[in-house]
Amino acid sequence: MRLLLPATLLLLATAACRPDQVEHLSNTKELAVEAENQQVKRIMPADLLRATRWAGDSLTRTADRELRQVLAQKLAAGGVAAALPYCNPDSLPITDSLAQVLQAKLTWYSARPRNPAHRAALAAAEVNSADTTRRVARPSSEVFTYQRVVVLQDALCLRCHGAPGQDITPADLALIKQRYPQDQATGYQLGQGMGVWRATLQRPGVAEFWTMKTRKIMKKRKPLF
Repeated sequence: MRLLLPATLLLLATAACRPDQVEHLSNTKELAVEAENQQVKRIMPADLLRATRWAGDSLTRTADRELRQVLAQKLAAGGVAAALPYCNPDSLPITDSLAQVLQAKLTWYSARPRNPAHRAALAAAEVNSADTTRRVARPSSEVFTYQRVVVLQDALCLRCHGAPGQDITPADLALIKQRYPQDQATGYQLGQGMGVWRATLQRPGVAEFWTMKTRKIMKKRKPLF
């Protein structure tokens, strides 16, 4: 009987672990990816600069898209008179919400601005429409900066920024001069650089964006199994 006991226990253990009685997890791949994402990773300075570019691109693309949508609606509803007050990133709620998430401040600058508060001395290279370079920097340990050229890509914008007498009617030009007596933002052509977007971002916002962005990339491109 003593000799039979180990064999009996072995048979019972084998029977208890038959493949048809083992519960398998159906989402092991997802669990493994999530476990990898939850690991604490050190963010290097180069990673933060890359995240600044990503965040700046996201913020300025949102501003471009929202600005086009708002101005198209206002122009259709009330012409240049209705659109003029909204040609300003400070009045874009969706862009402002994203800026708060990124802990960023977005501003438009030009050597020929409509609003003199947006005037800045810009080198020709900075407004070269063929230059897709994003200028990112870290002026201090907690602050990052981003800049890219703004190109006039929508013919709709010519109604306020094109050639007077050709794209801009005399009546609309009078409205522009009334609201912005020092206006210099006319005479542009399609495809021409008008100025730059500049964003200032705080380190916590950049670091959080890096974390979110890299997790998305990992889930999309780097399955572990």
